[in-house]
Amino acid sequence: MAESDLFIERQGDGCESRPLADRMRPRNFDEFVGQDQVIGPDSVLRKAIEKGEIQSVIFWGPPGTGKTTLAHIIAGITGSGFVAFSAVTSGVKDIREVVSTAEMNLNLKGQKTILFVDEIHRFNKAQQDAFLPHVEKGTIILIGATTENPSFEVNSALLSRSSVVMLNKLTPQDLKEIVARALEDEDRGLGGLKIKVSGEALDHMVTHADGDARIALNALELALAATAPGSRGLREIDLKTIEGALQKKALLYDKMGEEHYNIISALHKSLRGSDPDAALYWLARMLEAGENPLYIARRLIRFASEDIGNADPQALVVAVAAKDAVHFIGMPEGDLALAQAVLYLATAPKSNAVYTAYIRARDDVNSREAPPVPLHIRNAPTRLMKEMGFGEGYEYPHEDPDAVVDQEYMAGSLKGRRYYEPTSRGYEATIKKRLDKWRKILESRRRDRRE
Repeated sequence: MAESDLFIERQGDGCESRPLADRMRPRNFDEFVGQDQVIGPDSVLRKAIEKGEIQSVIFWGPPGTGKTTLAHIIAGITGSGFVAFSAVTSGVKDIREVVSTAEMNLNLKGQKTILFVDEIHRFNKAQQDAFLPHVEKGTIILIGATTENPSFEVNSALLSRSSVVMLNKLTPQDLKEIVARALEDEDRGLGGLKIKVSGEALDHMVTHADGDARIALNALELALAATAPGSRGLREIDLKTIEGALQKKALLYDKMGEEHYNIISALHKSLRGSDPDAALYWLARMLEAGENPLYIARRLIRFASEDIGNADPQALVVAVAAKDAVHFIGMPEGDLALAQAVLYLATAPKSNAVYTAYIRARDDVNSREAPPVPLHIRNAPTRLMKEMGFGEGYEYPHEDPDAVVDQEYMAGSLKGRRYYEPTSRGYEATIKKRLDKWRKILESRRRDRRE
């Protein structure tokens, strides 16, 4: 890879052939919109950059929030060389060439080199490890950009040598400001044209761009191309044109990364909070983004036992039936089976008594000595086992009028332990009354024996 291929020469600002989103890329902090928590006038990062004291950093955030732009701005302010590196097409050999050039520029010109790695989460371990010594020595300043959680995707050694800065999704107001600048800028934007965007078209654009400035500007540019000028040369962009330009809202959803876990967590907590509307929204959000419906079905089955349990035993039946329906008829027809299950689970009485009971029992298994099974409840299929006392003294509950016998089923030090405490909600209220009744019967019989 030649040096001329590595160092990006930024094109002139008046290049009409470049997309609007690229032409309007901010050149300094004053032009940058949003992310005040990161690069606002009083932020630590901005002050460090303006003093030329920038260190390696990883920008983590949704698409179109300014990660690449910030890397360019930092290079410009600090007077550093700028190298763009591809995780897909470049290897360890290319890293050596970058480092060699960076060392030469640092020694001969005193110029630092910023190595910008977009989608750094796509780098393999060998590539990431190859950066380490050069980042540590200061030969290169690494700026990574990723939409994925770096704690999952970036080597811990590289993370420890970098600051992780999280960028937020741009707000609709941020996007309105960006669009307004593009419409007014005569040098790089559309200020030389007569354009009018209706209020409802603008609102639709910034809402459905979903926090991504690139989507908003691309939609504006496409809508403009589809709008013929009127008699006075005015191009009026209406709602219908913007809807056609956007086609469909671009949902942020990475099926194997951070947003995947965020949204499934939102669905689970909405179900637990008995909010059917929120639960239905998060379900639709996942399905429309292409999530595996059987993954959702598995989570619903888990929820039915963990958060409803015996408060409504039918919940587990409904969840399993939804899984079977999706498996049988496929998608998109299976979406209603999942929706039905979500609504049932959200409106069912809640209890985590099954979950907590199992956790208590599991903890005892893992932390206590395992006592032997009492002889009287052991099976005795052979004569020898009977002679050894297996099954001796066992009382058959069906021979009792109440089908309740005063018999110990726990063993050793665990005698008397209670794990399951049913609530008074849903069907568990019936279970609770039944257990209380049985306990009273047994206590009465014990009292009679003592008297």
